[in-house]
Amino acid sequence: MTPILEVKNLKVDFHYKKRVQPIIKGVDFPLHSGQCLGILGESGSGKSMSSKAIMGLLDQSFSVSGEAIYRGEDLLKKNKEELRRIRGKGVCMILQNPMTCFDPLYRINDQMAETYQEHLNLPKAQIYEKSIEVLETMQIKNPQEVLKKYPHQLSGGMLQRIMIGLAMSMEPDILIADEPTTAIDAITQFEIMKEFERIKKEAKTAMIFITHDLGVISRIADQVLVMNQGVVADRGTFQEIMEQAKDPYTRLLVEKRKAVMKKYRYAMKGMEVKEV
Repeated sequence: MTPILEVKNLKVDFHYKKRVQPIIKGVDFPLHSGQCLGILGESGSGKSMSSKAIMGLLDQSFSVSGEAIYRGEDLLKKNKEELRRIRGKGVCMILQNPMTCFDPLYRINDQMAETYQEHLNLPKAQIYEKSIEVLETMQIKNPQEVLKKYPHQLSGGMLQRIMIGLAMSMEPDILIADEPTTAIDAITQFEIMKEFERIKKEAKTAMIFITHDLGVISRIADQVLVMNQGVVADRGTFQEIMEQAKDPYTRLLVEKRKAVMKKYRYAMKGMEVKEV
């Protein structure tokens, strides 16, 4: 089966004065419709930078090389206007910081409506109904009132939920989610993860799920890519990563996860855990 996205030898260099610092050092992966690729790594590993490079979201301080083939076309060769048309219905990205995704001068209702008008060409009444439905799906109370508010009047967690709901409701070919549930409480996170699983299954949306959380990866990812210092340290299914990790960095992440789960099980049994 032909991948909907195939990334080959992706490299990103940072240019500062006369110095060039390699950030991403040759990343390769295929992504298929209806499947999720989990990209795992700690801060500075290059996991977010890779996706921003593919989407053309890096500034002029960075140079990008390699290939990112989407439906037979190389995204890395597209100009800003061509990429803007692809973003949304084709490839949609949920960024980690929701404040950067909303214009502070416009109400939430106007910003959601603009997105739906541009990419889905829906009538005004249907846009309002869809906006309400999205907020309700994202566990947001009083959605009619929330739509009237400006971004600064809402919490970061609420903006994150709106951004996730808006992106998922577009049912894009590819959804890139960069630490999407970091600012969200555990109960809401559980409900939102169910939505991610639903659209992956029902809409056959291909996903790239970027996180440092092995627990989140275990729920959604079909394949896992572990990144460390700009290179792929390990790859495989979640089970393979947990049981047969080849790289010392990956084994360290797995050991940390197992230690946390062990403490959690002891705590649930009402037992005191001694620090090692």
